[in-house]
Amino acid sequence: MTMTNFVIMKEFIEYILQFGHLNQQQTDLIMSKAKEIELSKDEYFAEAGKVLRQVGFILDGIMRICYYNNKGEEITKIFIEEKHLLFNLKNVPSTEYIQAATDCKLLVFSNQDWKEISDTIIDWENIIQKVTNKALAQKLERVSPLVSQDATTRYLEFMEKYPTLVNRIPLSYIASYLGITQQSLSRIRKNIR
Repeated sequence: MTMTNFVIMKEFIEYILQFGHLNQQQTDLIMSKAKEIELSKDEYFAEAGKVLRQVGFILDGIMRICYYNNKGEEITKIFIEEKHLLFNLKNVPSTEYIQAATDCKLLVFSNQDWKEISDTIIDWENIIQKVTNKALAQKLERVSPLVSQDATTRYLEFMEKYPTLVNRIPLSYIASYLGITQQSLSRIRKNIR
């Protein structure tokens, strides 16, 4: 394992340890199963209609969950930042896309390896449940806003929910999250300054 890999793994382990205890043997097992991947901006981690066969942990970058509505328009549902898990262990095709909104680095485990970790480490399910609950609470706060609010309010709320995102991701993604055109978004941004 290279030094950078070690640092990356340590970051994941430290994150997991906030939610439960692992001994050295368990840590070694987890580290032996993970591999690091890079996704370029706009690449997909998961595609609608396909079964997601791996669990990912975002080390660096921003992913977005999006789908196409019945008019064929792309809708961004939520942005996911560093230190979040991405998975669908139900073995059913995804209904949404998970796409890199910036260049991303992820740690990935095959579903099979994830299951092996889960079968070996007694408290693993419990730990991951806590991780998931935390993420879910955040997700509910951040799911794209109600169209009943005016666009400026929606944008200001976006800035509040995602203070670090605005200069990191394309405006087209933000517009799609807010349910407005890019031109409207540019106008709102001008008026706010």
